[in-house]
Amino acid sequence: MRDALRQKLPLFALVGWCIALLGARMWYSGGRGNAFLLWNLILAVVPVLAGIGLLVLDRRNGRIVVKVLVFLVWLSFLPNAPYLVTDFVHLSQTPPVPQWYEVALFSSFAATGALLGFAAVADVQGVIASRFGRLLGWVTAVGALLLCGFGIYLGRFLRWNSWDLVTAPSTLAREIAYQLSHLRPHDPTWQVSIVYGVGLVLGYIALRSMSPAVPLPPRLVSSSLKCTT
Repeated sequence: MRDALRQKLPLFALVGWCIALLGARMWYSGGRGNAFLLWNLILAVVPVLAGIGLLVLDRRNGRIVVKVLVFLVWLSFLPNAPYLVTDFVHLSQTPPVPQWYEVALFSSFAATGALLGFAAVADVQGVIASRFGRLLGWVTAVGALLLCGFGIYLGRFLRWNSWDLVTAPSTLAREIAYQLSHLRPHDPTWQVSIVYGVGLVLGYIALRSMSPAVPLPPRLVSSSLKCTT
């Protein structure tokens, strides 16, 4: 657990930077404008913590039921991370805060959200790959990121959130079924889902290809060391 958290320190530093920027904005403006960014950021951290939890459970050979539950939490909250990118729709100049500061604020939250999402996917991909093979690991990663595109649509356009899976599961299920069964050529449902989903997949692949040193789960590291000895 400690090793997994240590690997995420740069990400948590970015989270702290975002909170500092938002706090400075509130202090300077004397108001609570853009406070919603803080809640969205908190939700974006949940899949990272769930991914770390799955790593720990995998290392300690935790019960399969618990692993499945943690995986479902991870998958349910994962769209909240890249969802921060869409908060740019709220970007506006609100004196006395300079516009350049607002751009820096929203950019920091958007970039941090994307990185949190990619980190959460990388952890779970590693666990799946160690258990079921590299191919299924990539299928899980790509599939989850594509589903994030649909999750972003549900959140930004229909105003659903991850908590509704618990508080109103049947209503949400009916909404999803309706959206999928009434697709039209110019329907934003599939347009938004594809644009954001494919963009996330390409961004994730690019990040992994440029940074092969993206921290591997401790289980994979120990396995590779055994293979070389």
